[in-house]
Amino acid sequence: MNSIELTRQLIDIESISGNEKAVAYFLRDHLQSLGARVEIEEAEPNRPNVFASWGQPDIVLSTHTDTVPPFIGSSEDDQFVYGRGACDAKGIIAAQVEAASRLRAEGINDFGLLYVVGEERNSAGAAAANRRPRGTRYLINGEPTENRLALGTKGALRVEIEATGRAAHSAYPELGESATDKLLEALNRLRSIALPEDPVLGKTTCNIGILQAGIAPNVIPDHARAELMYRLVGPGEPLLASIRAAVGNLAAVKKLLEIPPVKLSSMDGLETTVVAFATDIPSLSAWGQPFLIGPGSIHVAHTDHERIAKAELVQATEIYVKMVKKLKQ
Repeated sequence: MNSIELTRQLIDIESISGNEKAVAYFLRDHLQSLGARVEIEEAEPNRPNVFASWGQPDIVLSTHTDTVPPFIGSSEDDQFVYGRGACDAKGIIAAQVEAASRLRAEGINDFGLLYVVGEERNSAGAAAANRRPRGTRYLINGEPTENRLALGTKGALRVEIEATGRAAHSAYPELGESATDKLLEALNRLRSIALPEDPVLGKTTCNIGILQAGIAPNVIPDHARAELMYRLVGPGEPLLASIRAAVGNLAAVKKLLEIPPVKLSSMDGLETTVVAFATDIPSLSAWGQPFLIGPGSIHVAHTDHERIAKAELVQATEIYVKMVKKLKQ
């Protein structure tokens, strides 16, 4: 099947983070039918990574099998394939698999494909794969970059801000202590702190993604929490120190996740870009010099209109074939 057909088949296998098993076994069977030696390795129980190889791989193309919720089945028109994972990242898998078929048809060996779980949550699959590297020299990681080679990716710092207070009847607020008031003041302070900038990666950004507080409108809340995501352009620890200093005694600050920013290599003949999203690349450090490129736009990923252009899928296959050949020179 071609990359468009494979994209639709992959989309129609639900693989929301934590439920990647079915798509992993589909890929195992499909890649074995193409003559690959395929290994299944569980990153966590019932969450298998897939590694396929032809010969002794010195170059590996990789991306992730998981998607964000909810599941959205595939459809298409003349220009696009639609559905959850169309660009992030099942279309990328399809383009890489077709590139592998093309390379094999031209008699090229010694490359592999690595498909990991959990990129959308905590890079659990990449971390597991990194504990068992294969000695490869180059890693071509796929994320939706509109087929432009990324010169860098921002990192991520996810923090929890948790305030506590004392519950009371809302008719007598003086008898309580509002955790929500404390949390709102802490968040207001955080919105005012200076955030780092980088000449290549740009500005650090912050999103207040989750707010939780209270049990009823007539009860003074004794607990309130928020989760924030910072898109890093430098080390996370100095920023975390600034966050803690700004929040002070209003609330507790807990680091939930940190992914460092990465600056990447260029390659002659490819358009370049810089992306604000984080990837599995920091967790695949043992797999060789990394490159980041793939079809599709991040601006439609994670939306109810996620899609990928059929022309970009075809172009991506050509790009992956050319990159592998160039790196083998």
